[in-house]
Amino acid sequence: MKGALVVLFSFVFLGLNARESHKPNIIFFLIDDLGWSDLGCYGSKFYETPHIDKLAGEGMSFTSAYMMPTCAPSRASLMTGEYPPRTGIYAVDAYAGTPLKMQRVKGIGSKKFLSPNDITIAEVLKNAGYINGHFGKWHLGNASETYPLAQGFDVNIGGCETGAPRSFFSPYLNVKHIEPQKDGKYLPDVLTDGACRFIEENKNNPFFLYFPFYLVHVPLHAKKEWAAKYAKKKSDGEQSIPAYGAMVSYMDLCVGRVLKKIEELDLNENTIVIFTSDNGGQIAATSNAPLKGQKGNLHEGGIRVPLIIKWPGKVKKATKNDTPVSVVDFYPTLAEMAGANLPKEKFIDGLSIVPLLAGKGKLKREAIFWHLTSYNGNGRSNSLLWQPPGGAIRKGSWKLIENFEDGSLQLYNLKNDLGEKENLKDKYSKKTKELLKELKAWQKKTKAPIPNEINPLFEESSILWIEKQNMRNQSEVKRLTLIK
Repeated sequence: MKGALVVLFSFVFLGLNARESHKPNIIFFLIDDLGWSDLGCYGSKFYETPHIDKLAGEGMSFTSAYMMPTCAPSRASLMTGEYPPRTGIYAVDAYAGTPLKMQRVKGIGSKKFLSPNDITIAEVLKNAGYINGHFGKWHLGNASETYPLAQGFDVNIGGCETGAPRSFFSPYLNVKHIEPQKDGKYLPDVLTDGACRFIEENKNNPFFLYFPFYLVHVPLHAKKEWAAKYAKKKSDGEQSIPAYGAMVSYMDLCVGRVLKKIEELDLNENTIVIFTSDNGGQIAATSNAPLKGQKGNLHEGGIRVPLIIKWPGKVKKATKNDTPVSVVDFYPTLAEMAGANLPKEKFIDGLSIVPLLAGKGKLKREAIFWHLTSYNGNGRSNSLLWQPPGGAIRKGSWKLIENFEDGSLQLYNLKNDLGEKENLKDKYSKKTKELLKELKAWQKKTKAPIPNEINPLFEESSILWIEKQNMRNQSEVKRLTLIK
């Protein structure tokens, strides 16, 4: 059915490029594992990100933007506008393999990829006359019917089931759909070259350029001259690893190259630019301070991300917005930006944030939700993270986290306690009960599975291993690092 709809709409819009030229181009940068504090415009004193800082000065920066705790569910929600209980993708598959001895309750498995029948935002835009290009990490399919070209994209470079390259230098080993490169060619250069060619080739058509970087995910592979620069810099607290700093700055350079191409082709005034990350930063590489936690867990360091949106003529320059927004909001937002019709047969959890961008209203939403059915942490030291199955809700400045292992609760007021240092569940018991009731109602509404089967193979001593590994292991960082 989905394929028939796409073909039908493709014929309807065939030859309408001239009439559709007023539609804005859309460039969507999605960075992998970039922390909320990893940009100069978001407070970093260590990482240098001049091009992204300039972008922030030309658009709106959101200070309470949220993703899911890990990349696969974030990407699924981005593509579908649905929360994990609807996509069935709750966690990265690697983390779903947590050893039984470390599971107090038996985690519930997660789907790995989108269904071929899912109607993606790329298909919605394609039906509205857009040419769509995908450059980088897909991680939502492993077959021809679930790769980007079957999910609404016309061009795909590097998009496959791979969650991270084994090497950022050619040969890339596990990255598919990319032409052979000379040995040592840096993967970000190949993807950026492709993105710039795509813009050049489609400058007369409305286009959707989706650039989900493999940077800045581990392994920490960086160009020698970029790492050398950071080796000489004074550390800003925990932001101190030269290879990671080099990757952040090189990502910034690639973003700058794409934006420069837009300017060279005089497309700047008709191009929307969105920049964000798929989850929080990983402490093997960076620090999310002042936020608590990291990639993989439900604390702010795992789910709060930078978000910058530039929309010439629509968004006031150098503005900030603290309204909580979610990854599920991108689906209806991009559709409204493009003047595209949303599929009538599809349920969408998100809300368009266009009113916020235009400065003309607020979102009519009570709360944002998260849901994990398995453990985020697989027993390998390079994961350096741990999160038991649980759920969370943010409503206003209040946030409640539920641990499915034992039913324990954490309540925070993020307005006064951004670092989630003081659990207020007892002090504000009425608020705790109110939020828990709403969270339970949402779980029931979305048919979210709750893991509650006690695991007889659980070993209490495994908790000691977790506590030890949740500190940065310098030898592990060294193992992950390659300077070339």
